[in-house]
Amino acid sequence: MVARDPNAKENLWWTFTDRESTSIYRQCRDDFKALGYHIISMTGDGFGGIKQAFSGIPYQMCLVHMERIVIRGTTRTPLTEAGQVLLALVRSIYKTKSSTFHWRLNEYFRKYKDFLNEKTRHPVSGEWSYTHEELRRAAHSLLAHMPDLFTFERHSQIPRTTNSLDGHFSHVRDIIEIHRGLSRGQKEKALTTIFHASSIAPKKKKLSEIV
Repeated sequence: MVARDPNAKENLWWTFTDRESTSIYRQCRDDFKALGYHIISMTGDGFGGIKQAFSGIPYQMCLVHMERIVIRGTTRTPLTEAGQVLLALVRSIYKTKSSTFHWRLNEYFRKYKDFLNEKTRHPVSGEWSYTHEELRRAAHSLLAHMPDLFTFERHSQIPRTTNSLDGHFSHVRDIIEIHRGLSRGQKEKALTTIFHASSIAPKKKKLSEIV
């Protein structure tokens, strides 16, 4: 788990854990405080523990991750009109004001409410389930994250996405993939070296400091 400054392109904190949890994010916040950092904002991928651990600090839901969550329910080529409209709606988030987006989302639920609430009875078990369950879940996820989608409008310094971190992870995965067969301990040492270097192409001075 890594906390990164997207402007300086620098990894500020990381740790190794078996699973993502609220307590790990609390540890991150406590460590920052002990080091004298003042956290002005947090951008995350939607995991509830981040917002909870950093309560009181402006939180921005990553717009790219929001789009990915919706695509899991619509697919990239939705067959239904409701799916096509929802996909177009979430993809408009990058260039739409919050007031307009909120109005459009409300209109979506008004128009497709009955479609989303359709249920199907399973002949064998006799139980009922939502006919378009994945699409319905995607739509409600967008509604649930709505309060955190436009935090950047009120806090100009906050990044709208976690692209800096995601791009860095892509670079890290490429390096680790080259060295297959490493034990967990060896991987952690390799990752620590990479995270210390921080950027994709660190200067010689920075590399000399961590060798």
